[in-house]
Amino acid sequence: MTREKITIQHIADALGISRNTASKALNDNAAIPAVTRQKVIQKAIELKYKQFAYMETDNLLPRKNGNIALLTTNMPNTSHFGSALISGLEKKISAEGYNLSIHIVRSDERDAGKLPNNFDSTAVDGIVCIELFDAAYSDMITRLGIPAIFIDCAAETDYSSFQADVLLMENEHSIYRLTKQLLDSGYERIGFVGDRQHCKSFHERWLGYRRALLEQDISFDPGLCIMDDDQFFIFETDWMEHRLEQLKQWPQAFVCANDFIAVRLMKALKARGLSLPQDVGVTGFDDATESRIVEPHLTTVHIFSSDMGVRAADMLLSRIRHPQQPYYTAHVQTNVRIRDSAPALNQSAGLSSSS
Repeated sequence: MTREKITIQHIADALGISRNTASKALNDNAAIPAVTRQKVIQKAIELKYKQFAYMETDNLLPRKNGNIALLTTNMPNTSHFGSALISGLEKKISAEGYNLSIHIVRSDERDAGKLPNNFDSTAVDGIVCIELFDAAYSDMITRLGIPAIFIDCAAETDYSSFQADVLLMENEHSIYRLTKQLLDSGYERIGFVGDRQHCKSFHERWLGYRRALLEQDISFDPGLCIMDDDQFFIFETDWMEHRLEQLKQWPQAFVCANDFIAVRLMKALKARGLSLPQDVGVTGFDDATESRIVEPHLTTVHIFSSDMGVRAADMLLSRIRHPQQPYYTAHVQTNVRIRDSAPALNQSAGLSSSS
């Protein structure tokens, strides 16, 4: 008696899924969850479908879970880009059989060059660093011999010698475009607000601002800028108001290093009785929730945070599998969002309008 030929439809019917899903799983389509793919392959082996007929199910049992450690000095809140990024990261690595553990690096541990007490380097397959901008501490992590990726890094990081992969959002060109649009609209007195040494991303945003000025032969005027140490932006509640009082002349617009700074600046400007954007314009970066709540809504730069998390996971998993490959520095594209806080901006250069 001739045995019935096994088809993909047989596998799909046995599992109660569509033929299309079964086919994608057998062809290792990334859109199919790892658990579903495992079930499809095991059923293909049981039914002796084509190339799976001579395989044993024991060879395809899920491997023992690995461990990825996330190190950060400051756990992102729900409005920070890092929150969605971690979600994308965790989803990707869990599909690949890894667990994610989060470790907060306290300031005393950072200063002493010590790892968190609950961090066991012998039980970690890879490390993800977020909001970790201390150069010496970062170098210490790279010397552990564990595959690592830094999502943003210290401003002074030298990619040519840094022994880890780095992933950033695109910073310089988006801020260059925003600043250039302000300049093209007739605004020459444009200030920068933010600590350019806070991290590599802030530094790249600063470079974009400076490049736009340089191309139009406009001299950089530090008297228009607020670029003090980052601790003042974070911890001094009325510091922005005091710094505005010290400006020798008022910019026509401020380019801020992120939305947190921009929103604080807008509040301080309003407290002085100024109207936005009629008296002064403000732009930010991150497209945080606050940027769409503040009045007027903030012109900013959107970060594809969840996609960055997935990309970071891909880079780290590749490093784990191929530890000898060259180190990579990658940027994920961003998207300028034009709203109401900046004067006379248009979309002629491909800038998008968003509420």
